[in-house]
Amino acid sequence: MATANKNLSVYNKATIPNANNFRFGIVVSEWNPKITEGLYNGAIAALIDCGAVSSNMVRWNVPGSFELTFGCKKMIEKGGFDAVIAIGSVIQGETKHFDFVCSATAQGIMDLNVQTNVPVIFCVLTDNTLQQSIDRSGGKHGNKGAEAAIAAIKMAALTN
Repeated sequence: MATANKNLSVYNKATIPNANNFRFGIVVSEWNPKITEGLYNGAIAALIDCGAVSSNMVRWNVPGSFELTFGCKKMIEKGGFDAVIAIGSVIQGETKHFDFVCSATAQGIMDLNVQTNVPVIFCVLTDNTLQQSIDRSGGKHGNKGAEAAIAAIKMAALTN
């Protein structure tokens, strides 16, 4: 597993651009809220640690991960954001629904990155079990939300 030997929350602040002047949109799925709130909290903590100002962060909620693409698109259309973070969690169930939601969400976020000038960061956990999601949203593997925040800062700096 890619994260087995990596703490997702670890970053070298000296290598991260100061986020003070950047504006971040964060779109959060309401599905699996224990996981998505953990990811959101990790993202916010990392953004603030790197100089982002809370008044320059806007959060919108959407029902599920499938709706993240539309939420991010609308946030980009609203304007004024240097980067958008899409936060979601899809956990494998007994049907193919998992495959369809994961694939469509990843494709939708990728499409936004190709079609717009605002980077959209994919912070959607696609795990086999709830425990894997817990481990990656503030558990033993750290927090993918923090990793997504660092990516958002770096991409915002790249486009400014």
